[in-house]
Amino acid sequence: MTPSERIKELREQLNRHNRLYYVENAPEIDDRQYDMLMKELEKLEHDNPDLDDPLSPSHRVGSDLSKGFTQVTHSRPMLSLGNTYSLEEVNDWIDRCNDSLGNSGGLLSVPLVGEMKYDGTSISLTYEHGRLVRAVTRGDGEKGDDVTLNVKTIRSIPLVLPTGDWPETFEIRGEIVLPWKEFDRLNEERAFNEEPLFANPRNAAAGTLKMLDSSIVAKRGLDAYFYYLLSDELPVDNHYENMLKAREWGFKVSDVMTLLHSAQEVDDFINRWDIERRNLPVATDGLVFKVNNLRQQLNLGYTAKSPRWAIAYKFAAERAQTRLREVSFEVGRMGVITPVANLDPVLLSGTIVKRASLHNEDIVKNLDIHEHDMLYVEKGGEIIPKITGVDTDAREAGSRPVEFVTHCPDCGTRLIRIPGEAAWLCPNKYGCRPQIIGRLEHFVGRNMMDIEGVGDENCSLLYDAGLVKDIADFYTLTTPALRELDRVGPRTADRILEGVEASKSVTFDRVLYALSIPYVGATLSRKVARAAKNIDAIMSMSREELIAIDDVGPRIADSIIEHFAYQPNRVLVERLREAGVQMSMPEEDTSDHTTILDGKSIVISGVFALHSRDEYKALIEKNGGKNVGSISKKTDYVLAGDNMGPSKLEKAQKLGIPIINESQFLEMIGQA
Repeated sequence: MTPSERIKELREQLNRHNRLYYVENAPEIDDRQYDMLMKELEKLEHDNPDLDDPLSPSHRVGSDLSKGFTQVTHSRPMLSLGNTYSLEEVNDWIDRCNDSLGNSGGLLSVPLVGEMKYDGTSISLTYEHGRLVRAVTRGDGEKGDDVTLNVKTIRSIPLVLPTGDWPETFEIRGEIVLPWKEFDRLNEERAFNEEPLFANPRNAAAGTLKMLDSSIVAKRGLDAYFYYLLSDELPVDNHYENMLKAREWGFKVSDVMTLLHSAQEVDDFINRWDIERRNLPVATDGLVFKVNNLRQQLNLGYTAKSPRWAIAYKFAAERAQTRLREVSFEVGRMGVITPVANLDPVLLSGTIVKRASLHNEDIVKNLDIHEHDMLYVEKGGEIIPKITGVDTDAREAGSRPVEFVTHCPDCGTRLIRIPGEAAWLCPNKYGCRPQIIGRLEHFVGRNMMDIEGVGDENCSLLYDAGLVKDIADFYTLTTPALRELDRVGPRTADRILEGVEASKSVTFDRVLYALSIPYVGATLSRKVARAAKNIDAIMSMSREELIAIDDVGPRIADSIIEHFAYQPNRVLVERLREAGVQMSMPEEDTSDHTTILDGKSIVISGVFALHSRDEYKALIEKNGGKNVGSISKKTDYVLAGDNMGPSKLEKAQKLGIPIINESQFLEMIGQA
């Protein structure tokens, strides 16, 4: 067999096994056998570069060389669906379809297709001669971003179709989703690195699909379900059978898809999936109903925004009732005491919920929570569960209201409450174990010093062993001392010491953030570091000098002064300096800075294609503008990407604030 023949055979085998594993859930070989086939293909392609194919299964790992996205006009607009929220509204829509088509007496002459509405981000794929040629986001419905490189990394999407009766050219539309399992894994990683958690799988999927590094996209575990086929040469004249054909060609078409013939069947379909959706591996937010016959779809037509032949039914926010076991009180690194409801386990949106934050004393009191109450828990599309109410009818006789603690649950110090704030604090910040360990964990996090190998467990381990009592102690660790510890093997010890050494090159603005100064977050640390240039200047600044720095108010200035007034904190700074940690900003090249945006306050919202949010923030500052987090009358512009928050959009429109897109912004600063 020639190399060309074997490469062709291996690609067909691997594509088939991908489909069996990721689409049909029926693998025929184990991971090792799959990996052996892949390695053989990779070697043959390496030895025969002239036989390479960009759609080979060996290229699904993505590339870190991806550039910005180009915009592509949809051959047919990608419209949104009208929403309904009750059985009555769905039945009204059915009646309108019947009336428009001249039918009456139920749905027998207007069969419908019921489908699951997956909660992800819309995608349009174009195939020519059985090969994927383009993947485009919904965008504004008229045009979207070409994300083909990222979509190629999603293993449930066929790159080359097996032999079949597919049209020479067709478009298939679907939803890119992040399964619950992958979503939980991703948020665990982000929590470990103290990065903001994704609120829900939809946001995570949308953000991932618009990343500029497809090699990272490949690791996120995205999936895809498809729900509509478009072509001038469709196999059959109805939607249901066309999607069955697409399934034969290797596309993931949900088993939920059902042909419905009466209003009663529609009602039964809704009632069934409002319950059973909770067992699905991905997030959903409703159902979709479509007129099955394509000619009838054509006759029903479209409004300006949506097809008349389809409607979405939105599920109510998922809610469950479970019993409160107890309220525990946890201490954060800044000393804030957070009440946490510990619950009897309950299934919500595909995950088991055992805990939910009650945030502060005021919320506990407003909910009037008593011991062992039956509580209502909701997710409503958000991953973070919240307590929304109490079933007082189920309250045990004689149960007492939950009392907020008066002393720190860890060190016993009497709590204090800052005037005007809801939070209670433990003031023993330098002697309270959770606060100390919290600062250690913060210091080593990814956006701070990024010391690999030190997670939450290792910080506690190092502290309890007496090796790391404060952040400067990380720089005194030795291999023999680390290897004395349980659960720290030779490789982990090496990784920790390598991470400690690498952290000495972290820029000063991140060092400042890593010091855990109250109210001084990542953005503010960058502004203070750039304004002051070095740690000595910051430690000697007066209140007035600090307030003169952009976004530093009186409370923040007082917090910085108080932090460095505590002599042990100054000693820590000196120990870090002696260890080689950066304590000043490098000389900045300001040759490309401008004053184009001088005095302009800009809010950034949404997901962007050409630059990341951080890159846009840097461009705003480089051109004299000011990044602000919330919209007010003082806001000059809103820089909006895809999926801009509806509340921000509404507020900007109400205040008459100009909303600009990426292209307009870049043109404004002369980088069109």
